[in-house]
Amino acid sequence: MEEPQIHESAQGPRVSPAASRTAPTPRPVPGPRPAAVPPPGRPGPSPAAAGRAGGVPRPAPPAQRAPQATPGPVPAAPAAPAAPSVSAAVPQIQLIPASAEGALDAAEEAVDLLLDTGRAPGDILVLTTGDPHPWAAHELSFGEGAYWALHEAGDDVFYADAAQVQRAGGRPVVVFAVNGGAVDAVAGSLPVALARAGALLIVCGDPQQINSVLGAGV
Repeated sequence: MEEPQIHESAQGPRVSPAASRTAPTPRPVPGPRPAAVPPPGRPGPSPAAAGRAGGVPRPAPPAQRAPQATPGPVPAAPAAPAAPSVSAAVPQIQLIPASAEGALDAAEEAVDLLLDTGRAPGDILVLTTGDPHPWAAHELSFGEGAYWALHEAGDDVFYADAAQVQRAGGRPVVVFAVNGGAVDAVAGSLPVALARAGALLIVCGDPQQINSVLGAGV
């Protein structure tokens, strides 16, 4: 007997061994790592470092303050002015010996010398005990108001009667011409003339008479 032949049947699709395996699970795509939480007790990153890590723009630095000037030492208060000495308060006295007839000429020469040495005309007052100076007589002809207004202006040498010395104001230099007049009148007006002189009193007259009024040694 013949043995039956086994014919191969048509082969179907072969199942791949890999088809029986389960598909692999997709791996997650790595993203940005969260900032690490600092352990307790340790300070976290500074804001500047955090800005660099996360791409946040860094804050602008604060504007620099102008350096303040260092205060220097406080200046001491100015010292109080020293009190003027007695010699500075008392005017100097200069005596020019002259007779009653020549006292006015001596006074004129003294005025010229003062002006030549730089004294301003308004610094000088001339007093006469006898006849008035020709300038005073001329100015008085326009009235006493205009005459004394010239004295108040203080622009020029002023000539006045010694009897009116109380009315005359003080000036740096007073020239006192003893060209006559009563002895008592001279004795009464000469101390006032000294008080009117700010720096210098020039007396033109008899030295003996003047010394008896102002004191010996003048």
